[in-house]
Amino acid sequence: MLQATSTGIIHLLADADEWQQRDSVSVVQQGKAVAVPLTFNGLLAEHGLSPKGVRLLRHAKRQGAAGMSPLQAWRDDRPRFEAYQSTQPAKDRAFFDAPYWASFVAFPPRETMFVGLYRIAKGEERVPAFDCPLTARQVPEGQIDRWATQPHPDFMEFAGKLFIDWGAGTRSWGQRAERRNKPILELRRDDHEETYPGHTAFLRQLSEVEALPPSWVAILRSSRGVYLLTCPATREQYVGAAFAQGGFHERWVQHAGRQGDAIAFRSRAPSDYRVSILEVAGSLATDQDIIVMEQRWKAKLQSREMGLNRN
Repeated sequence: MLQATSTGIIHLLADADEWQQRDSVSVVQQGKAVAVPLTFNGLLAEHGLSPKGVRLLRHAKRQGAAGMSPLQAWRDDRPRFEAYQSTQPAKDRAFFDAPYWASFVAFPPRETMFVGLYRIAKGEERVPAFDCPLTARQVPEGQIDRWATQPHPDFMEFAGKLFIDWGAGTRSWGQRAERRNKPILELRRDDHEETYPGHTAFLRQLSEVEALPPSWVAILRSSRGVYLLTCPATREQYVGAAFAQGGFHERWVQHAGRQGDAIAFRSRAPSDYRVSILEVAGSLATDQDIIVMEQRWKAKLQSREMGLNRN
């Protein structure tokens, strides 16, 4: 069945019988009806493409503390994302040698978002050493092929809006479409961003920070101060400070990737924590001022005695 929500999200929900009885649903977008297939292979067929010629790629891994995730790169620096995607292991050339790549990124906490269908052409085999577009780390000579990629215009309207069920095998990030008919779960039809609630009202799961709306990210990157992480399951808390470049957002992304300081909560999954802001530093505050603020909140909340802080 088709279930529309107040948030502008269309959920495509079907039981086993309904999947067999229907190939698509009708969705109203921009004042006109659009037929949306219930599977990704169905969407390919609607555009005259055979799944046999399509490889499914799910980009998920955040590449080190200094790098950015594939989601961040696709959202904030599209050429950088496409440069990263175009370089693939030479040992897997036979797999990647296909007319099309359907590209997806991991969307926190556990979703899979479609970001484009790309026409593929052979480029350069076993390229010389180069710096990875996401990490800036050098990749040795001869290990990587570079492919020529071109976005398919017919699928651009679904990029960033269509979500599929990748299945349990998320470690298998490259798959053949004809062997894996992925169910379509959502088509997010509304591009309007939710208004930022303000620092005092901000409350999100730590695992969601990379998927926050761009306008929220801009605000959080320009703000510094003291924040709180809480684990509802264990009732533990951690007080932290953000005073480096990138503000609150960059610090939280480091925590979500289990990077940065070797803090006590790194043994748990980021999805276990909620993040909120305790105090925002003024524009003239120094790093030392923020450290003093942090120490004051640790004392107020007793996060050393009854929490996860260790200093």
